Amino acid sequence: MLERLSQGLRTTCVVALMTVATYATAQTMRGDHPDTYVVQRGDTLWDIAGKFLQRPWLWPEIWQANPQISNPHLIYPGDVISLAYLNRVTATPGPREDVRPIDAIPLSDIEAFLKDLRVVDQFEHLPYVVGLEEDRLRTTQGQVAYIRGLPEATAGQRYAVVRPTVRYTHLDRSGLCCDLFHKDDLDFRGKRTVDFQQYWTNVVTPDKGQELLGYELQRVNVGTITRGEVGGIQASTLLIDETGREVRIGDRLIPIDAQPYDLQFFPHPPAQQLEYGRARVLAVADTLSHGGPRDVVVLSVGAREGVDNGTVFSIWREGTNTVDRVEKGPDRDADTVFYENKVRLPDEFAGHVMVFRTFDKVSYGLVMSSVKPTRIGHHLKHPDAPY
Repeated sequence: MLERLSQGLRTTCVVALMTVATYATAQTMRGDHPDTYVVQRGDTLWDIAGKFLQRPWLWPEIWQANPQISNPHLIYPGDVISLAYLNRVTATPGPREDVRPIDAIPLSDIEAFLKDLRVVDQFEHLPYVVGLEEDRLRTTQGQVAYIRGLPEATAGQRYAVVRPTVRYTHLDRSGLCCDLFHKDDLDFRGKRTVDFQQYWTNVVTPDKGQELLGYELQRVNVGTITRGEVGGIQASTLLIDETGREVRIGDRLIPIDAQPYDLQFFPHPPAQQLEYGRARVLAVADTLSHGGPRDVVVLSVGAREGVDNGTVFSIWREGTNTVDRVEKGPDRDADTVFYENKVRLPDEFAGHVMVFRTFDKVSYGLVMSSVKPTRIGHHLKHPDAPY
C-alpha cells in the first residue's frame, strides 16, 4: 500500500514539475519567435536565445527540462532548433562541419581582455624589470630587458610581462544606504598616484576601513630568458619576442599559462540575491566613465559572492535623492536639506551584463544590451529585478 502511494506521489510530482516547466517556458517565449531555426556559424548562444525568449538568461533552465536533448549546452552550426511543439525547445543534430560548439558571446569582443587582464591580491613579490638594453626608457620586440628576482632562471623559460595599473577597494558602510568602491591608478612601480582630492585618506590613513578587492595586471608583452644570473650578474636577461606593448622599468613577470581562462560558459541568473549596493560597476574598459553594448566593465563582485562565468545582471542607475520643491520651496538650496528629508527617486534600468571572467572579489562582464549608457557606480541586480 505504501509502495503504491509512494509511486503515485512520485508520478504526481513529475507531472507537476512538467506542468510548471511548460508554463515557465510559455511565459518566457517571444510571441514572434520562428518555428525553427538552423544554427549558423558565427551565432552566439545569447543571440539565439534572444530570437526565442524574452529573457535569454533562462535558456539553460528551459533546455534542461527537455530529455530529448543530450546536452543543451552544446549546440553546433547546422543544428535545427524547433519551438513548434507545445512551446518547448527541441533540437535536432545537424552536420558537424564545425567541431566547436557555439559560444555564449562573441569571443572577438572579449579575447583581448581574457588574455591581457587579470586581478590579483598582491604583486610586490613578483620579479620585475630593473633595467633595459642600452639604458633605454622603453624596449620592444627583439630587444632585451633585465629582470631582478629570478635567481634560478634558466635559458628557454618564457614569461609574460605584466603591468599593475589599477587598485580596486571597497569601503563597507554598514547601516547606511550603500557601500563605496574606489579605483586608484598606479605608477610604474605599482604605487598609487597622488589623488589630491583624497590626499588625507590615501596618504595619511591609506587603508583605514577599506578592503582591497585586488590589483589589475595588464599583459604588456612576452619574453624568453636567454641568460640567468651568472658570473656575479644580479639580473637575468629576457628577450622580448612579441609585437605587444613596450616594456618599461617596474613591469612584473608571471609564468605563461597554457589556458588561463574559460572559453565555454552559459547565461544564467545569479546564484544568490546580493544586498543592495554591494554589486556595482567599478570601471569601464578603455573609457573614462561610461560605455554601451559590447563594452567590457569591471564588477565589484566575484567568486566569493557566488558569481561565476555566464552570470547575468541587470544594470541600474541609482535613483536621485532630490529636494521636494513643492514642499520646500523653489529657491531652497539642496545642501541645506538633510538626506533623510529628501525624496528618493526610483532606480533607472540601463541594460544587461554577462560575466565572462571571474576572480575572487572582482569579475569582468560584457554589456549585452543597453537602453542608456552604463556608468561607473551603477548598481547590479538580478536580471528579473522589477525596480
